[in-house]
Amino acid sequence: MKLKLLVLALLSATTAMAQDFPTKAINITVPNPPGGMNQLHALPLSNALERLTSQPAPVVNRPGAVAAAGTAYVVNQPPDGHSWLVTTANLHLAVEKDKLYGVKTPYSLDQIAFLALMSSDPLIMGAHPALPVKNVKELIALAKARPNELVFASSGPFGVTHTPVAMFMDATKIKMRHLPTTGGGPAITQTLGGHSQITGGGPATMAPYGKSGKLRLLASWGTKPHVAVPDLPTFKSMGIDIEAYLWVGLFTSAAVPEATLAKARDLARRAVNDAEFKRTIGNANVVPDYRDAAAFKKFFDADHQRMASAIKSIGKI
Repeated sequence: MKLKLLVLALLSATTAMAQDFPTKAINITVPNPPGGMNQLHALPLSNALERLTSQPAPVVNRPGAVAAAGTAYVVNQPPDGHSWLVTTANLHLAVEKDKLYGVKTPYSLDQIAFLALMSSDPLIMGAHPALPVKNVKELIALAKARPNELVFASSGPFGVTHTPVAMFMDATKIKMRHLPTTGGGPAITQTLGGHSQITGGGPATMAPYGKSGKLRLLASWGTKPHVAVPDLPTFKSMGIDIEAYLWVGLFTSAAVPEATLAKARDLARRAVNDAEFKRTIGNANVVPDYRDAAAFKKFFDADHQRMASAIKSIGKI
């Protein structure tokens, strides 16, 4: 009888917690330094959550180990649904990179629960304007004539801007040298300064440089034109069968009880569809693309499979 009463009390407490969610601050972890796509989404998300819940929603940057440190922090927080993660494909890229080298990632993908996809913009390839190429066909020809002479900059080995360029090189049978940096912003800075000739990034950062002439935009890794660069061809339209996205999603710990998780997902839906949130990221050339947990997982799994295959093809570097 006592055991039955205890079980009923625990169920009642869990249900009450879910009904009252959130009961305190929702802490938003960005597993990168300040700036970049994750921060671009996290700050207006914080504002939306505070408007919707009247609870604080602080954004804390926890960089390290190519976003793995911040991710591990979130999955190890108390499973009450109040710790959220804003991150990109680095979530699964870190796992695949560590698998390649036989290293244990400080989290596993089954520790992650999906809340919502916020955006899924394609990556854009840009070249320094001094590089004597006007399009992808000319880039391929130049790279084949000068193997391992051209340099491309990325956010780091096997990261979200390195792996897609490696996919491009593998598909076109060219070789370029890799200049790894500490993030997407620094990689673009290296290219703007002429220290590399090629880089990749999202439309939010690449489109303004293309319009100003500081970079020559060559192609998109998407499957259709993007509103920020509507006239830019896709690799697929040129017969190069590669695809990659600088998507940004919301996650929490998979240990969160299902009733609370349902409340968190509903709150994520309302926050990502908040008019001010959509306006803010839209003004930064990011197309809002809310998808619920089930649709996001389907998108994530396809992206993971593409990138995992690319990393196996790249091999150890």
